[in-house]
Amino acid sequence: MSLEEPSAERQIWMFTQMLRIRTFEECVKRAFTEHPGVIRGHTHLADGAEASIVGALSHFREGDAALATYRCHGYPLVLGSDPKAAMAEIFGRLDGLCKGRGGSMHLTDVRHGFLGTSGIVGAGIPHAAGAAWAAQLRGAGNVVLCFFGDGASKQGAFHETLNIATLWKLPVVFVMENNGYNVVTTTAQEDANAAAGEPLAIKARAYAMPGVTIDGADPLAVHHTVGEAVARARAGEGPTLVESKIYRLSAHGNIIAPPGVPLHYPEHEAIAVFGKREEYEAALRGDPVPRFRSVLVRGGTLSPAHADALGAQVAAEMAAAVDCALKSPFPPIETALDYNLA
Repeated sequence: MSLEEPSAERQIWMFTQMLRIRTFEECVKRAFTEHPGVIRGHTHLADGAEASIVGALSHFREGDAALATYRCHGYPLVLGSDPKAAMAEIFGRLDGLCKGRGGSMHLTDVRHGFLGTSGIVGAGIPHAAGAAWAAQLRGAGNVVLCFFGDGASKQGAFHETLNIATLWKLPVVFVMENNGYNVVTTTAQEDANAAAGEPLAIKARAYAMPGVTIDGADPLAVHHTVGEAVARARAGEGPTLVESKIYRLSAHGNIIAPPGVPLHYPEHEAIAVFGKREEYEAALRGDPVPRFRSVLVRGGTLSPAHADALGAQVAAEMAAAVDCALKSPFPPIETALDYNLA
């Protein structure tokens, strides 16, 4: 099925959302040096995946649902979550999306259809099937978008869920964001030892569902491909596996370090571990955010001045999010056991 090109207004919206994700995560990254100790534990950034996130979620409508991995900051922002609440959650503050109890790896905003994330690789995949089954039973034509990394395709939950999704024709789109690295191990190294071949979308064949590999740095390509999968799911024709190939521009994760000790992996693993400077510099040249800006400017959809104004607007929005998060109180100690189901 063929989808129409997004309108100029919609393309500018997509670019703005990509800017918002990138700027938000740059603020998170800077927090480790500008506000030492304000973030406890790990943060995992998705710079390089903005086009994949926005292109896929451009088809989201009321009643749909989405789940993602622990590299999760961008999804709720696109779906409408308040960046102040998202930042406060990452800072462990009371005004956060989960009242400071989830942190960077466990953002949730059910009100906006974002059902949550997990630090466990592949954990959200079976949850997506459950949400899709509920949507199927309601019969309103809603779909579930399930995002995960390439490493999750080696988990049993991936294989079991794709099998049941096909058997029941669940309205779910599985978006595998293949960022080329599992921590410091390249996808190519893993494929030589543990995978079923390249592209990874070939795994869809085992479960009799469509599988397609796309350039995840191109938001329009993602929009078209995921749009076809979403339309198929809404029509009751079952799931699709989309492998969105991207390149993670930051290290696997940031983590608190003792005073005077550099952050874990201060450079990308391609340089710090493998010495592949040319690979990393090539990835920077293909950075999806400036790349899409250039596409819009060359096509006349966006002027350089308008693009700069959007950048300034987004920078102010995210600076305000940091300021509000820093001013938010910590959860009172006497509430430590609140919300526990035990």
